[in-house]
Amino acid sequence: MPSRNQMAEIGEPGDMEEVNEAQGLEGDGSSLKSTMERNGKTQPDGLVKEKKLGMIKQFRESIKRVGERSPLASNSKGSKDRSNSDQGGHGIDPEVTSPTHQLPPPPSPCLSAGSATASPLKGLGGSFQREEGGESAEDDSLQKKHSRTRSDSSGIGDSLLKKGASIRRSLRLKKDKTLKQEQLQPVTEITLEEKREREKERVEIKESYILPEIPLTPLSVMQINKLIGMEVLEEAYLNLLSLCQEFQREREECTEEASSMELAKKEKDLKLLYSALRDKVKEIVRDSNSFTSRNKELLVHVARVIQEEEKREAEPGAGGVVGPGGWRGAWREAVSEGVQATLKSVHLDRPEQNASWLAIHLGLLGKAIVEDLEKVKGELQGSYPPSFNVFSTYVSCYHGAVSQHLKTLQQQVTDLKDYYALLDWIINHYESEKIMSSPSLRPEMEAENKGLSLEEGFLDQLKGKFCMQAKEDMKASLEKILELENEDMWIKKQTPETDDEHFFNSDIHMDIWTKVKSNAVNSKRIDANLEMRVVCSCLEELQLFPKRFETEFRYCCNSVENPSLWADYQITYINSFTALKEHMEGYRESCPTQVEHLSREVEGLVHRLVQGLEDQFKNDVRPYLRRMMTRKWLSTDEDFQQLYSRTEKLSQRCSQMRPPYVQMFVSSLHYYVVKEYVSQLMKNNYSCKNRKHDKAATKMRVEWDKLKDLFEEMKTTHDWLHPVGDHLSNIIGEKNKREIKNHLTRLVADYPDISKKHLSAVLYFRGLVRGREKRVILQRLTELKRKLGTAGNTGDNRRVLFSDMQVTITNTNCLADMPFSCLSFLLRDS
Repeated sequence: MPSRNQMAEIGEPGDMEEVNEAQGLEGDGSSLKSTMERNGKTQPDGLVKEKKLGMIKQFRESIKRVGERSPLASNSKGSKDRSNSDQGGHGIDPEVTSPTHQLPPPPSPCLSAGSATASPLKGLGGSFQREEGGESAEDDSLQKKHSRTRSDSSGIGDSLLKKGASIRRSLRLKKDKTLKQEQLQPVTEITLEEKREREKERVEIKESYILPEIPLTPLSVMQINKLIGMEVLEEAYLNLLSLCQEFQREREECTEEASSMELAKKEKDLKLLYSALRDKVKEIVRDSNSFTSRNKELLVHVARVIQEEEKREAEPGAGGVVGPGGWRGAWREAVSEGVQATLKSVHLDRPEQNASWLAIHLGLLGKAIVEDLEKVKGELQGSYPPSFNVFSTYVSCYHGAVSQHLKTLQQQVTDLKDYYALLDWIINHYESEKIMSSPSLRPEMEAENKGLSLEEGFLDQLKGKFCMQAKEDMKASLEKILELENEDMWIKKQTPETDDEHFFNSDIHMDIWTKVKSNAVNSKRIDANLEMRVVCSCLEELQLFPKRFETEFRYCCNSVENPSLWADYQITYINSFTALKEHMEGYRESCPTQVEHLSREVEGLVHRLVQGLEDQFKNDVRPYLRRMMTRKWLSTDEDFQQLYSRTEKLSQRCSQMRPPYVQMFVSSLHYYVVKEYVSQLMKNNYSCKNRKHDKAATKMRVEWDKLKDLFEEMKTTHDWLHPVGDHLSNIIGEKNKREIKNHLTRLVADYPDISKKHLSAVLYFRGLVRGREKRVILQRLTELKRKLGTAGNTGDNRRVLFSDMQVTITNTNCLADMPFSCLSFLLRDS
């Protein structure tokens, strides 16, 4: 007789039944007797013995036939003693076949002799029967005829159980291979519809099954538990059902108190076994995606156990209730636990270990999800009946598990980039072709919901935190900008750089604009509404920056002693904040209130910077302007040269200032220089006598032309100031006093705000202090102003010049212009 290892490699199920049957006969004569008694057949001992010897002989002949037919017999690794005779390696050692060397077989009441190898569902990886399948009638009769009785012997050890399990598994695998080899057909082209029909037929066949015969006498509790632990689920489950039936019968027949205690103990054992079976089922399902090759066949048994228990849930006294949701709920729970384990296995660095910890983790997470679902689609769902909706269940579990995982991750997020990575992954990646819409998951995924099962309000809460973090991040960036400007420029007193257009340039506006722009672009990828919220948050923080910058600038640059460098700084920041305002105008439509507030703040800062630059220039040239129209001025050009030189330097600096503030600045300085220059005539400090007025007019005209040309080069917008110098030069230089009134028409037309006191001051400088000619000239001015309708009116407010000048009236001037009657009255009164 061959060893057990040799028997394990025999691939013919019919022959294996003979082996098992013969083993049962040789090993236990009482089993045959009890079987015959159950069938109502009582025979004499001689007949029994004779039949017994005949069956042994028949068993030995079948072993020979199996050895001759099996191609594996010559290669069997389990056979240690082989004959090298001319029989081709199929000889059987007489000692092995001797009954005295045969170990008693392990009792298996759950199955008939050979049921482990004769299962009709071997092609599906298990021995639950198909409705349309099944073995021959002869096999069925043998299975029913030779059902084993429960053995009370304790000689069955764990090693025999393990060997039995390995024999059953190897026979299943070998039969599966044999069946697959037999099913190989020549390759023929089939249409897509035919392929779908075949898949449909295969699915319908897998959905239905017939439970194998339940053993009349179950194994012991210990043995069933061993089978569960060894994952021999089919045999363990059938014996468990047999134990349940036995318990039901005994409970119905129970009459004594001792029997009640025994029943209570057995009921407890049943619950423990069902709990062990449930845990094993969940373990197999939970690990099914990690060990697909090992668990693929076991999943068939798992599915059949669940289906059978669902059928029996309504039966009274059913021992398989596992809690809310039943067995199917426990299966879903195991699937969910497996999914959660997959997510937890994805590598995750701590934030302090890697700045890109979250982005890397989310990338690996998406890859793990796709790979796991690919295994479900390609391997796992084929082990379940269609009613389990395996792929849909896994997808649903991933939606829930990933949602919870993201909620946990969100608690660790503190940086803006991580908030963005989380939102971007949820909104743009999870449902995309990178993960849930992956081509490798089609067509199953097309009918599934691809969205996450996020808690209500979670996404809005995450977006709100993103906006708040964007504002905080903006504040930190602005503080860093101030710090860098102080370190790189103000402390080192560095001269500002110029750009390609030769304008003074600072990177402040580019740094700020780039920060706001990047936040806007990134948030727009997530949601258009989020873009608006983020930009508004950034602009709200930016509104506080101009005043903060001005405070730091003035505090750090008070020590700058070089006025030229101070002016360069001011021009630089005028350019920078002007550019910043232009950049932010692009968001006026989406954030009108914030842009308007920021514009006002920037304009205020630029105006103060421009005013500071003006004040610096005014303080610089004021001493030279005050010495105009004096005796020294008439004799030397020193003061005017200083005025011109400083104005020319300012012109060069203005060329490095960006529009539009450069025009405003130049025009303001132009007005100041003209007004201060002409104002010196109103002070009555000097009166040209002895025909010096001609020299003064010539000098004034030359200086005026230089100033006019210089401000034209600076592109002043106050070109209406140019004629005043020519008009005054003509009045001062006129030789004939009577002809002076002829120059008033153009003067009044260009500058209607000139008054009699202003004209009197000009005439005083001309040397015309008193007399009839002066009165006639002043009377002509009054007539012109009345004729033009400008009497008592300053005219065009945009062209106000003389109204801003104060006139110093001397006593001489006042008495000269006063009528004689008034003068006599004053003298008499005094």
